[in-house]
Amino acid sequence: MSPLSRRKLIRTALGAAAGVSGIAVAARLAERNGLTPPEWHGIYGPGDTMTYAAQRLLTRHSMAREFSRDRISKAPFAHPVSPPTGEFKRLQAGGFAEWRLTIGGMVARPASLSLAEIRSYPSRSQITHLACEEGWSYIAEWIGAPLFRVLDAVGVLPQAKYVVYQSIEKGSSDSMDMADALHPQTILAYGMNGGELPVAFGGPLRMRVARQLGYKNVKFINRLTVTDSIKDFPPDGEYSWYAGI
Repeated sequence: MSPLSRRKLIRTALGAAAGVSGIAVAARLAERNGLTPPEWHGIYGPGDTMTYAAQRLLTRHSMAREFSRDRISKAPFAHPVSPPTGEFKRLQAGGFAEWRLTIGGMVARPASLSLAEIRSYPSRSQITHLACEEGWSYIAEWIGAPLFRVLDAVGVLPQAKYVVYQSIEKGSSDSMDMADALHPQTILAYGMNGGELPVAFGGPLRMRVARQLGYKNVKFINRLTVTDSIKDFPPDGEYSWYAGI
C-alpha cells in the first residue's frame, strides 16, 4: 500500500472511530499507527492524541501563513522573562562572541556552533504571526537558519523522533517531533525586522516554530538534543506538549 493511500485509510478510520465509538477509540487507532504525542496518557490524552493525529495526517507539509512587510506589527510585545543570569550578562558584554549552540544526542557529528557559524548557513526570512496562549499576538519578520539545515550537517540518526531545545534561562526548554524540526519554517532565529534579534525577544538565538503557539518558541537557545524519547526532558509549565495552529 502506498504512503498516500495508507494515510487516507487511517484518516478515514480515525474519523469513523471518532463518530461511532468516541474519541477514546480513535485515540487507540492513532496509537497503533504511531500518531500519538509523547504525553498521550492521562485524562486529556485521547483529546490531545486526536488533535495531534489529525494535524499530522492533514497538515504535515502545510505552511504557516506569511505576510507582506506592511503587515509587520508597529509595537510587537516582548513577553517578560526571568532576569538574565550572570553567565548571560557576561556573554552579552562580549557581543555574544562566545555564545555556543551545543548539539548532541542521536547525531553522527556532535557540534558546538558559534553564532557566526549558524549565520553561515543559508538563511530564511519569513514574516509570520506569533500567537500566545495568553491572548496577545503580533506579526514580525524572523531571520535565521532553517533547523533542518543544521540537523543535516550533524547527521541525525534514523531512529531519532524528537529534538529537545534548551535555553540558558533556567527552567526553559521544550521539544518537537521531527515533522516540525524538519519543516522549512522552523528556524534558529537570530534576526528580527531587518536587524539583530533583540534580547527582549530572545536574542541572540531563539527557536521559531511558525506552526505552533508562542510558548513553543523558546528564547536564548544554547543546546539541542536529538533523541528517540523525551521522558528525560519533561515539558516546562502546564501547557500541552503539542500546540499546533
